[in-house]
Amino acid sequence: MDKNFRIRLLCGFGLFFIALLMMYAFNGVPFKIFFGVFAIISGIELLSFFKKKISFWNILLAILEITFLVFSSIFVAKIDIIQIWYIIFGVCGYDIFAYLCGKTLGGKIFKKSRPFPYISKNKTWEGTILGLAISMGLVTILILALRRTDFFYLTCGPLALVGDLFESFLKRQFRIKDSNEIVIKNNFFAKLELLVGGSEGHGGFLDRIDSSAFAMTILLLLTSL
Repeated sequence: MDKNFRIRLLCGFGLFFIALLMMYAFNGVPFKIFFGVFAIISGIELLSFFKKKISFWNILLAILEITFLVFSSIFVAKIDIIQIWYIIFGVCGYDIFAYLCGKTLGGKIFKKSRPFPYISKNKTWEGTILGLAISMGLVTILILALRRTDFFYLTCGPLALVGDLFESFLKRQFRIKDSNEIVIKNNFFAKLELLVGGSEGHGGFLDRIDSSAFAMTILLLLTSL
């Protein structure tokens, strides 16, 4: 197990259980605050991309990503604790298990295991399929356990995948490998990076929130309708 994998694995599960603890002890209020803080820092990381490349197309993509960050923060602020549980199990469940399954099983089931080679070449069929299946399974168990009918939250996993792919495409357009590769050079942000895995082993705050931001923007539109 390489260092990058250990850091991301420990950080992913660590943040997951911290989120669960905050949900249980404080009725989700700290979760909403931390999500807003993550969104702000992610926006700063995104704006730092323009130090690498500026074009009309990239400006439009950045505006779209910032829209996701703003709308998802609005969604988190207005939803109740049950809906936050759906997000954690659906979106975070996909993020964690897609990465975990991709790292451990990638290429062992499908020989040509690269579903998105031109957008995100590190993603595998094994990680994508199992991540989606586990995400939807977790949300289904939660819905049935709570005896509710919120089955449209089963879209959390697929929406998280789309959001992740969009951010990968965004970085490719800006010719950025990791969203923290510019802003990390600032000592203040270098210390903040410890919250999401340190200066090594991850792609920055935007990589942690990209799938959530897109998923919750779509969910905000769905619930509004």
